[in-house]
Amino acid sequence: MQNFTLESQFQITGIGSASGLVYKDNSLFIISDNGPFLYQFDIPENKLTRIPLVENAKENIPKKEKFDFESITLKGNTFHIFGSGSTSKREKRITYNHVTAATEEKDLSKWYQKLKLATGISDEDLNIEGALFYNEKLLLFQRGNGVHSRNGIAILDGDFNENGKIEFIPIQLPKIKHVETSFTDAILVKNKIYFLATAEDTISTYEDGEILGSIIGRIDIDTMKIDFSQKITDTNKFEGLTFYNKTEDKIEFLLCEDNDTEVLETNIYKLTL
Repeated sequence: MQNFTLESQFQITGIGSASGLVYKDNSLFIISDNGPFLYQFDIPENKLTRIPLVENAKENIPKKEKFDFESITLKGNTFHIFGSGSTSKREKRITYNHVTAATEEKDLSKWYQKLKLATGISDEDLNIEGALFYNEKLLLFQRGNGVHSRNGIAILDGDFNENGKIEFIPIQLPKIKHVETSFTDAILVKNKIYFLATAEDTISTYEDGEILGSIIGRIDIDTMKIDFSQKITDTNKFEGLTFYNKTEDKIEFLLCEDNDTEVLETNIYKLTL
């Protein structure tokens, strides 16, 4: 059991269905699963900037057409943003260098297929919701909210090519009521993985279900064993996690919530352990 506090930090107008965030230099960089933008929110100035990641970018794309960006991680000066892979439209990676403003799009459909073959995850069950880099390896977090409930971490050794090796580590997460929680984001703090997971009463990676709550947990990256997990809400579907601050006796994170609506408002929460 971890002592924690969860409080609303601020509300951002202009972003809907936030699915991932990175805190850097007094700004929040946020992605949404219903539009191809990277949003930069300057906290001191209370100012939101939209950075289009594709041509003719627009918000609230119809569900069957959306890119479903669910994962964002920062390596050096470059943000890496991944689609969930849950449909053929959602198999892209986009990188954005926040110094040069250079954007690059890569089709990962062949690699996602290789991932499914290597792990035994079906087309219907693949749902990548978190990403981080560690020792030049890329870790992708599979949300097991499909029929077979396969939570786990896919570790890519090498670039997205035919020679890249894939290792999959299944992770069993705690249940809330009768539903196993499933990964919604993960970050690295030193040699510990902090993750969010949500219990959603559905067996579909496509259709939403009743939210039963969310947890935070920690995994030791050397053993891949869960150190602890803690339920933090009965009602919120937290989908984004970023490191905020650390002192001798506490660590603080910022969280974003996917409200599963077309309303362009996002609440940011501060979680303190």
